[in-house]
Amino acid sequence: MSWLEKLLPPKITPKAATSDRRQMPEGLWIKCPSCEAVLYKTDLEKNHNVCPHCSHHHRIGARERLNLFLDGEGRYDIGQEVLPVDALKFKDSRLYPERLQEALENTNETDALVVMGGAVMGIDVVTACFEFEFMGGSMGSVVGERFVRGVETAIEQKVPFICFTATGGARMQEGLLSLMQMAKTNAALTRLAKKRLPYISVLTDPTMGGVSAGFAFVGDVVVAEPKALIGFAGPRVIENTVRVKLPEGFQRAEFLQTKGAVDFICDRRELRAKIASTLSMLQRLSADAIVS
Repeated sequence: MSWLEKLLPPKITPKAATSDRRQMPEGLWIKCPSCEAVLYKTDLEKNHNVCPHCSHHHRIGARERLNLFLDGEGRYDIGQEVLPVDALKFKDSRLYPERLQEALENTNETDALVVMGGAVMGIDVVTACFEFEFMGGSMGSVVGERFVRGVETAIEQKVPFICFTATGGARMQEGLLSLMQMAKTNAALTRLAKKRLPYISVLTDPTMGGVSAGFAFVGDVVVAEPKALIGFAGPRVIENTVRVKLPEGFQRAEFLQTKGAVDFICDRRELRAKIASTLSMLQRLSADAIVS
C-alpha cells in the first residue's frame, strides 16, 4: 500500500478523486501575439477580433469580415460558380488539386476571393474580400475572374466597388495564368473609373506580391488597417538581396502612410462608418443616405 492510499479516507481513491475533474475545452482562449495578453475568444470576436488591450488586429476570414462590414439584409454572392482548374497539371511536392481540396476543407471556400453585393450603412456597394487561409490568399484565375465579375456588377448597378486584400500574391501553381490576372483586374478597374464610380481598396495584413503590384494601390481611396504588412517582396527577402538593414517599421501601414502610399489608417471597429462617410462624400450623397 502506498503512502497516498494510507492518507486518503477509505471511500476515496485517487481514481475517484480525479475522475470528476473537468477538462478545459480547447480554443476558448487566445494569446495576443502583440501584448501576450490571454483573451477570451468570445470577447475577442465581439470586439471585431481586435485586442482590447493593445488594439492588435488579428487576422479574420473573408466571410467574417463581410459579416462585420455589410448590412445584414440584401446580400448576394457573385461569381461563386467559377471554380479553379488545374490547366497546367502542376505538381511540386503535391498535386495542385490536392492542395485545392485541402484548402476547401479548411475554409469551406472554393477559392481565395469572396465577392458579395450588399450595402454598408444603407449605401449600395459590391465588395470583394480575400480569404487568406485559402492557399495564402493567392491570386489565380478564379480570383481574377470573380474580381472582374464584381466590378462588372458594380458598373451595371452603378454602385461603388470595395476590395479587402489579405494575400501573399500570385499563385505559383497557375504560372503565367496567375500573372495575367494583374492586367485583367486593372483593365476592369479602368472601366469602373470611366463610369466615375468609386473604388476603395482596404489593405489588411498581409498584402504582398502581385496583388500589391496590381489593383491594391490603384483605389480612389487606399485605406489600411493598423500595422498591416504591405509590400511586394518580404522584408527578409529584401535584406538578403540588397544586404542593407531596412528601417524600423518598413512595409507596415504606418510607414507607407508617411510615404504617401496609403491615404489613411483606420481601426477595424470604425471602418464601416468611415467608409460609408467616404462613399457619401465621393458620391455627393446627403447625410440622410447613411443609415446607422
